[in-house]
Amino acid sequence: MLKACTSKLNEKCPKEFSTILAFDVRVMPDAQKFADDEGIKVFTANIIYHLFDDFTAYVQKCKDERKSEDGNKAVFPAIIEMVKGACFNTKSPIVIGVNVKEGVLRNGTPLCIPDRGMLKIGYVHSIEINNKPVNQARFKDGSVAIKITNDGSVTYGRQFDDTCQIVSMVTRDSIDLLKANYRDEMTKDDWGTVLKLKKVLGIM
Repeated sequence: MLKACTSKLNEKCPKEFSTILAFDVRVMPDAQKFADDEGIKVFTANIIYHLFDDFTAYVQKCKDERKSEDGNKAVFPAIIEMVKGACFNTKSPIVIGVNVKEGVLRNGTPLCIPDRGMLKIGYVHSIEINNKPVNQARFKDGSVAIKITNDGSVTYGRQFDDTCQIVSMVTRDSIDLLKANYRDEMTKDDWGTVLKLKKVLGIM
């Protein structure tokens, strides 16, 4: 009965919560074997603070591993607009100046233009603020320069221009990943931007 319940727990919970914190007690060999077989992490310590620190470090390690496995699947919400006339290269890599109106623009973000038939213009290859590379940009950062890479089929001035609103291509799966693994990196306003993009992109 215990084994069945434990298996169900492991299926539903992140692995960092399939744990046992054993404070100032000895873990018997058969209990340790059962834990190992069921994928349960056992922490032991005679000092409560050490137990807490070990568990906290393990939780962070598990979160970091999941984020690493996600790659670029977790698309953060962003609504941006071009600075008028600020195009420095029209073909891939397209280099333009933009303002982040809502959300957060991060390296690797896929971008599209909703009012051009959801035209996919490429991925954010790099972001610069005052000629310095950064990993992300928000409204507070003002105008930033971004480099967009694509397969060469989309160019500035042909398929889009500085009158177009550009958004990150969030999906149902990417939103689920944000909820599961990135809540600590999302603000309340970011979630509001997610709701807007769901409507714009027709995500159920």
